[in-house]
Amino acid sequence: MAEMTYRDALNLALKEEMRRDPSVFVLGEDVALYEGSFKVTRGLLAEFGEERVKDTPISENTIIGVSVGAAMGGLRPVAELMTVNFALLAMDQIVNHMGKIRSMFGGQTFLPMTIRMPGGGGSQLAAQHSQSLETYFMHCPGMHVLYPATPADAKGLLKSAIRDNNPVIFLEHELLYNSKGEVPDDPEFLVPIGRAEVKRPGDQVTIIAYARMTILALQAADELAGEGISCEVVDLRSLAPLDMETFLSSVRATGRVVVVEECWRTCGLGGEIASRIYDACFDVLQAPVKRVSGLDVPMPYSRKIEKICIPQVEDIKGAVRDVVSGRY
Repeated sequence: MAEMTYRDALNLALKEEMRRDPSVFVLGEDVALYEGSFKVTRGLLAEFGEERVKDTPISENTIIGVSVGAAMGGLRPVAELMTVNFALLAMDQIVNHMGKIRSMFGGQTFLPMTIRMPGGGGSQLAAQHSQSLETYFMHCPGMHVLYPATPADAKGLLKSAIRDNNPVIFLEHELLYNSKGEVPDDPEFLVPIGRAEVKRPGDQVTIIAYARMTILALQAADELAGEGISCEVVDLRSLAPLDMETFLSSVRATGRVVVVEECWRTCGLGGEIASRIYDACFDVLQAPVKRVSGLDVPMPYSRKIEKICIPQVEDIKGAVRDVVSGRY
């Protein structure tokens, strides 16, 4: 095990998979000479050359369209979009091509491709560059959607995504790139797609979160432990497919649940999870499902106001106190 940043864990995953499989190549805007907007592709051009690390024009629909064709032709492209916000320019290729071709061809072709995209708010980048669009992709069948919270999961999930024969949306929160954690050195270390993980055991309330919200949930749980409140934190990691059994098992044990999501509340992932919990666990719930979500507003530029729009540790702690005390 070695301690490294989230960014370096992603970089290591790319290098290991490119060394293992010559059909893997990377493409995107500034991924080669500039080594990526967030330096995740650092060193790839020097090691693998221009044939496998390709700078592209500023055209997201072209990047994804080329990736779809390459995947159908037997390669394993890993496309980087500078930010998830720019994926809106490629939604036809993502939804109508990448997500549907395997089904429309009756399974006669595979699309082993991965789209890496940083996203999320908190960097004071204003309304058009601070969005959490994961539910856009979750709503479309035919693709996996992954969103790791820790460096170890970032490495293991990216490797699994590259090896998978299905198209994968791989999201990375911008504020996690510098976070550090222990990462296995084993080049065969994989985190299975579709498997959530209990990051912290507890017996009074379940906190379900993903991406950066998992980190905030763990901090909230640590602080609430000092108040005598025991929280179990479940990190979804994989949003599609969604591992229902792990979080339902936790809810059955605690009887109380708080769902934390950075995305907008309306049609957010938290509503879907709450619905599934009510369907499966209604008889054991000791309190209504509590949601902590981003506000339904375009993200403001002001740092102070931006902070109000995104769930914070105190918001999570307040929601947990409410469900434990009966203040609904």
